[in-house]
Amino acid sequence: MRLLYILIAYLLTPIACSILLWRGLRDRSYWENFRERFGFGSQVKGERSIWVHAVSVGEVQAAVALVQELQRRYRGVPIVLTTVTTTGAQRARAVFKDQVDVRFIPYDLPDAVWRFFNRVRPRIAIILETELWPNLYAECGRRRIPLVLASARISPRSVGRYRMLAALFRETLSHGIMIAAQSTGDAERFRSIGASAERTHVTGNIKFDLTLPATAREQGRALRQQHAPTRPVWIAGSTHPGEEELVLEAHRQLRAAGVDALLILVPRHPNRFDDVAQLLARQGLPYVRRSSGATADAATQVLLGDSLGELVMFYAAGDVAFVAGSLVPIGGHNLLEPAALGMPIVTGPHNFNSADIAELLIAAGAAQVVQDSTKLAEAVRDLLADPALRAKRGAIALQTLDRNRGALDRVLKLLEPVIRD
Repeated sequence: MRLLYILIAYLLTPIACSILLWRGLRDRSYWENFRERFGFGSQVKGERSIWVHAVSVGEVQAAVALVQELQRRYRGVPIVLTTVTTTGAQRARAVFKDQVDVRFIPYDLPDAVWRFFNRVRPRIAIILETELWPNLYAECGRRRIPLVLASARISPRSVGRYRMLAALFRETLSHGIMIAAQSTGDAERFRSIGASAERTHVTGNIKFDLTLPATAREQGRALRQQHAPTRPVWIAGSTHPGEEELVLEAHRQLRAAGVDALLILVPRHPNRFDDVAQLLARQGLPYVRRSSGATADAATQVLLGDSLGELVMFYAAGDVAFVAGSLVPIGGHNLLEPAALGMPIVTGPHNFNSADIAELLIAAGAAQVVQDSTKLAEAVRDLLADPALRAKRGAIALQTLDRNRGALDRVLKLLEPVIRD
């Protein structure tokens, strides 16, 4: 089975490369450090590294507290953070500067993985959430490198696909892997596809242990004072194609209802900033771009958040947060960032990327689900009109977040004896 997997991996690699190269025609960041995807890159100097993998922006944000604690506890030990996406790499570099070696994880090809391990020289591999890569895991086993799946999850609808490849994943999960699962259900599903029962633990989701930048609230207030000191503000964070149109329709309905609100619109991917600006121009909506330095005036309807690493600040400037990727079937984005700011949250029906977090916040009454642009406009209108309701939902969001903290400490306790060895 593994030989078949390797053959398929080699056949699919040219397609993956072509996609990156094609995207690079519009956004050159896709071409940056391209050699790292084949295991090339600089050699890690000094001691053997602690390697943390976070696939994209959401996982990078979840990894911040973990990496910072690892830096504090193991001073002088190099830390390598890998990611799959360019936006994830950009976010990691913005947060950690030159204190962490940020690079792309290689394609799961035997030769690329071999080169990567030779350069990074990890003493431990910590993979956030669920990234099941047979060749990478096999190389950990061959080199006797402890492998930990931290804050690991596997959805009920995914476990069936994994069972179809049971032979492959049982081999993959048999290399002494330790699993720190988010929930009892996740732990059981991992065991059902071959994970060791003795090495599978329930630790919770480290995303609840997020720490916001110390200056986020202050910067948010300053942004609010600059652009909308006397107007209500709502934010649509991490929007996708087809979703901006729905958000803008909701905003038009708000305006038609007499709500003189400013919308902060933040597309998920930087390579779409210009596209969304063109959409606003075509629809005749007065807007300013964050990158321009211009200030919104009384006629401005939209502030386009076309900057990197400022999403939390944008949330902090608003009264109501709509977390996007959820009105279209993307799977939703990080609901915990606005929750940590004590904001009322609105989301669409598609939250399968972090269904447990969404269900928890919705059940508690901190987040409200809407099905379309009309319901979105109604939800935002009701919240903007009722400060007491906003405060109540924001307080519930904070309480829910605080009640579920602690996974980071539990994961670190599992890591400590392994790293010390």
